[in-house]
This record gives sequence, C-alpha cells and structure tokens, in this order.
Amino acid sequence: MQKRISNLPFSGTPEQRKKLDEIIERNKSLKGAILPVLQEAQDVYGYLPAEVQSIIADGLGVPLEEVFGVSTFYSQFSLTPKGKYNVSICLGTACYVKGAAAVLDKLTSALGIQPEECTPDGKFSLTACRCVGACGLAPVLTVNGDVYGRMTPEEVPNVLAKYE
Repeated sequence: MQKRISNLPFSGTPEQRKKLDEIIERNKSLKGAILPVLQEAQDVYGYLPAEVQSIIADGLGVPLEEVFGVSTFYSQFSLTPKGKYNVSICLGTACYVKGAAAVLDKLTSALGIQPEECTPDGKFSLTACRCVGACGLAPVLTVNGDVYGRMTPEEVPNVLAKYE
C-alpha cells in the first residue's frame, strides 16, 4: 500500500524545530543516521511531513530522495498526522475475505477522508493496515487501543459515535 502525503498544512512549532536540530546535530556524524533521526523526529512531530524530511536531509547532508526513501520504506513511519482517534481497519487476508473492504468504504464515507488522512478538525485519522493479529475476529477495526471484531458496514456509525 502506497503511503500518502498529508492533506493538512504543516504547523511545526519553534520548540519542535529546536528539538529536531538537536537530534540532527547529535546524530549527523553517525553512519546510517537517517533511520534514528527519522524515528526521533516522528516522536517530536507525530509524523514526518515533507518539511521535516527536508530539514533532516539538509542537516545530515544527504539527498532528500534518500530520506524520503527510508521514510516510505519502513511501515513504522507515517507521512500524515494522526487524529485524536486513529481508526484502523485491517485489510489482511482473513479480514479482507470477511468484508473489510466494505467496512473501509463505509469509514471513508462517514469520515470524509481516505486512508492515511486526517479529518480537518484533527479528531479522526484513518489507517488501512495489513494485519492486527486477530484473524478470528475478522474483520477487525481498532480505534486507538480499542478493538472491534466481526465488523460490518452497518456498525461503523455506532463505533464512531462512541468517539464523537
């Protein structure tokens, strides 16, 4: 699944930028510094917008393409901000054959966003993942740490209403 770029404008703070500069300075002499810098930068910002990736590339003296390549290769990295409530639908084999695609369609319709996007108010984000390890409950939806099994499209509004 291809990662999407954020649909919201970047709004980093001076404090975040200071932390990022410190992270880069502390790691720039290390071989293979991109990965640990990206990990720490995501801890600071919550995701890795293009602006942050550009700062990292400049600070480490590496091409932006290399930073982008690492950030899109590893599934631990997100290029989009997460909402207060991150809704994730499993699209692994068991969930998919039990109807996860229809649940995802209902989620995109109800939230007005696509996977890897965040609602403009920052309340919800939507993620489509490959497996949550609960195949016996397929299809599975999670909201932050809450797990909802045997989901149907008709149940989506009730689940979202719990977080309104």
